[in-house]
Amino acid sequence: MLQVVIGGVMIGLASALLMATNGRIAGISSIVHRAFFFRGEESWTIWFVLGLMLGPAVMLLIGWVSPPTVDIGWGSIILGGVLVGMGTKIGSGCTSGHGVCGMGRFSARSVVAVVVFMSVGVMTVLLMRLGGVL
Repeated sequence: MLQVVIGGVMIGLASALLMATNGRIAGISSIVHRAFFFRGEESWTIWFVLGLMLGPAVMLLIGWVSPPTVDIGWGSIILGGVLVGMGTKIGSGCTSGHGVCGMGRFSARSVVAVVVFMSVGVMTVLLMRLGGVL
């Protein structure tokens, strides 16, 4: 439980710090896109993405978390990734951009986006658990 609280506080602080120092929203999909299609003035995106990858690895190494277990097939994982990518494009942002940063700025568009993707997430879990779909 402590790790969850610490992680949430760190996400909030990092988002606020990025906005305060760079004037940028910490929407992960946009940051990853900028890191892969690098422009000289946005080198910070590479460090941000590296931090996203190294953070969980460090937590695993120091014993704060256990390795995740996934009990679904690769087809479902790939389908989920494609659907998340499509939703990110259609919704003009991802859960971090809308959920953490947008709602923190009291954006009505972000509130609607969060309600939609949380509802779809709940329905997906219900379909998978109750209906045996996917």
